[in-house]
Amino acid sequence: MKKRVIKTIFDEIQREFVLEKPKDLSFGHYATPIAFSLAKELKKSPMMIAEEICKKFDSNPIFKEVTSVKGYVNFKLSEDFLDEYASWAIANENEFAKDTHDESILLEYVSANPTGPLHIGHARGAVIGDSLYRIGKHLGYDIKSEYYVNDAGNQVDLLGLSIYLAGREHILHVEVIWPQEFYRGEYIVDLAHVASQELGVEIFKDESNIQVLSSWGKDKMIELIKSNLADVGIEFENFVSEKSLYDKWDASFEKLKSSNKTYIEGDKTWIRSTDLGDEKDRVVVRDDGRPTYLAGDIIYHDYKYQRNFDRYINIWGADHHGYISRVKAAINFLGYDESKLEVILAQMVSLLKGGEPYKMSKRAGNFILMSDVVNDVGSDALRFVFLSKKSDTHLEFDVDMFKQEDSSNPIFYINYAHARINQVFAKSGKSITDIKDIKLDDLSEDGANLLYSALLLPEVLEDVFHSRQVQKLPEYLKNLAALLHKFYNENRVVGEVNEDKFLKLFAMVGVSLRVGLNLIGIKAKDKM
Repeated sequence: MKKRVIKTIFDEIQREFVLEKPKDLSFGHYATPIAFSLAKELKKSPMMIAEEICKKFDSNPIFKEVTSVKGYVNFKLSEDFLDEYASWAIANENEFAKDTHDESILLEYVSANPTGPLHIGHARGAVIGDSLYRIGKHLGYDIKSEYYVNDAGNQVDLLGLSIYLAGREHILHVEVIWPQEFYRGEYIVDLAHVASQELGVEIFKDESNIQVLSSWGKDKMIELIKSNLADVGIEFENFVSEKSLYDKWDASFEKLKSSNKTYIEGDKTWIRSTDLGDEKDRVVVRDDGRPTYLAGDIIYHDYKYQRNFDRYINIWGADHHGYISRVKAAINFLGYDESKLEVILAQMVSLLKGGEPYKMSKRAGNFILMSDVVNDVGSDALRFVFLSKKSDTHLEFDVDMFKQEDSSNPIFYINYAHARINQVFAKSGKSITDIKDIKLDDLSEDGANLLYSALLLPEVLEDVFHSRQVQKLPEYLKNLAALLHKFYNENRVVGEVNEDKFLKLFAMVGVSLRVGLNLIGIKAKDKM
């Protein structure tokens, strides 16, 4: 809709212009301040220029009226145009709000260590990433999703040690001395029991088997993580093993050195990351010759850039904020354009239940498991609430809110709007086929605003994706549901003279609710 409007205006004025949306729809659906920017060039007042521009659209069928208000040019869309667009959308729901974009994007998110089940700290980034991926796909971007498996380093070795000691204690019944650092939680004991069945109890009798348990345990945790993600409708196109990438370290390290941005001090190799805004230079190779944690990120981003995407998006936990400048510096030193990398930070989540802190999971060792919350409130509620605020703001919510069947529960409120539309159609005894050719004209102001709002989904999606602010979509859906409820409560539908017209209006709202919910991983409910 907006693209058609922009093209129509440009065809008439042949100038680049800014198109805005007035806060008060009574002024119009769109407005432009172009007259102000032309005043100096044309040596006329903005008001006079605006009046002249308005005359250019006197007979344009897209607009009901084009008016000048204090130098602004306001455009109100015609009922014919809105009706035509609504008719197409209702008949082509699967294509509604789709677009094409010639840009390839690699989107990396979650990337939790494969040492335990997913907890709610991982879940927010997972839901944001998956929703951004769905929206990008819908808008026609060549977007790929990727999970970076952090399976190198001490954490996987520690997983193997923890399983080994749990097996000795709980299966062999041998007294063990636990180290200061190990993975806690009942899932470790569960893993030990599964290992005894699959690998044999002998695995716990010799500490040389710890590496075998590390690799085996990592694979089991990846299976569990995939299952946790599948429970909320998330699947990845690609998994990349950090451990496998270390074979490429020598080549990446040579690229770094060729940039003349590395130096040796105290037998360690550093990169001059302060040259690109980091607070201090960073070590990439320890004094014993082993690459650091940062080296893993360097190899991975070297591998990413070798695949020649137009843009790279990483969704990281907010605690990784300090990594952005050092990783971007390393990308630059590898010879790539670091501005192609965007990092979205996902803040922590605080969970309550009945106003009290949500109970930690013994299975996870004092973490709140994502699977526990999904079992408690359902996938839809978890997804919706994790998208309800900007990702870099702290999120706190009470899970009991999602057991309320009223407007305080946003996902219930939106689903109720969709179910209400189906209910009205059922009462009328009519189908979409019966009303699809009805003309949407002579609507009240509330009806016209409801229709316009339902048709806004395409530009909402464009804004969501360009700004990377996925919370704008659930906000839009909630507002659209509110308009539907208000209109329904103030207007009788079934058996009235405007029944068919209102049914078509409701059908258009239903299309936007279904498509919008689907893009955040939620299937609209037909009955409540």
